[in-house]
Amino acid sequence: MRGIHASLDEIARFAGVSKGGLIYHFASKDELILELVRTELAAFQAAVDAALDPADAAPGRLTRAYIRAVLSGGDDEARESLALITQLMTLPAVAEVARADAERIDAALAADGLPEDVLALVVAAADGMSSAPLWGGSAGSPAHRRLADRLIHLTRHPRLWESLPWP
Repeated sequence: MRGIHASLDEIARFAGVSKGGLIYHFASKDELILELVRTELAAFQAAVDAALDPADAAPGRLTRAYIRAVLSGGDDEARESLALITQLMTLPAVAEVARADAERIDAALAADGLPEDVLALVVAAADGMSSAPLWGGSAGSPAHRRLADRLIHLTRHPRLWESLPWP
């Protein structure tokens, strides 16, 4: 497959449907791509929701679920997702949908009860860890699992972040 450069004919063949059937549901390739993006964003939100611990009512609950969701995929899945995102983000309509979704997630995380600097630290670390497979690393390595556990631990223990030399 040629990513976003694939023709509707190629996409239909790959999906095992007729081009007419594909066009019946999606009037254009751009519409198909936007639906793919919306589906992927909804799937990520569902993963975050599924990672919420019902017994956890402490500040940072959503952030902990976000960390778990971001770091839950396997290496192949992470590589494929990152490669797809890289291609899709070159399209202005996709970038706009992704920006709006990022704003929604950022607002929800900001309201999660953690200090701004702690939130920025753990989210940036989790997001960075999730890209390791793209560069040959393994998201499932023992070191990555330990770091994920430590990020979650940090969100639960204010004494840890209160001792950091924040500016």
